[in-house]
Amino acid sequence: MSALVALGGVGWVKFQPGADKEPEPGEVIVLEPVQLNLAAGRYLRIGVALQLAEGVKEVDGSRALDAMITQFSGLPLSAVDEAKERDQLKAELTRELTGLYPEEVLDSYFVEFVTQ
Repeated sequence: MSALVALGGVGWVKFQPGADKEPEPGEVIVLEPVQLNLAAGRYLRIGVALQLAEGVKEVDGSRALDAMITQFSGLPLSAVDEAKERDQLKAELTRELTGLYPEEVLDSYFVEFVTQ
């Protein structure tokens, strides 16, 4: 009987107005662009903006920059040059960033992406 009461309580909490509500977008902050070494002497200059959740005014961007450096450094130019690959890398970066900032960051945007 107490298990049923406990389950009923869980259901009551889950269906409360506002429970499990998706956070609303708030401010967008632009991180300072960084230049990264790719394979074969090439480089990538990348700038990212973070879509913050409503009410969040700022985040420490050092974890985001570290994630970008880790993900993109050493890649061949072909891995970042085509739109399809770039979209996949952005999706992976966004998953990483929302994991690093679970309450603060909703999405990420490339604001600069230059290869040479």
